[in-house]
Amino acid sequence: MTTDGFSQQFGGESLSKYMSKNLKQLLLSISQKPVKEQKSVLEQTFCTWKGELEQTDDVLVVGIRL
Repeated sequence: MTTDGFSQQFGGESLSKYMSKNLKQLLLSISQKPVKEQKSVLEQTFCTWKGELEQTDDVLVVGIRL
């Protein structure tokens, strides 16, 4: 579960939104990693994408391992 804050964040070279499709691909690519590593990848990806731009919204990502 996520809020729209991650996918709606502006950044990257084109200063566009991250987009839900990209977030879904990212989540799928890290789904088999340990939870701490998933958190690290998400934080690093968000910060890298955002760059020097201001954060535009709240960001919440909740994962449940079954």
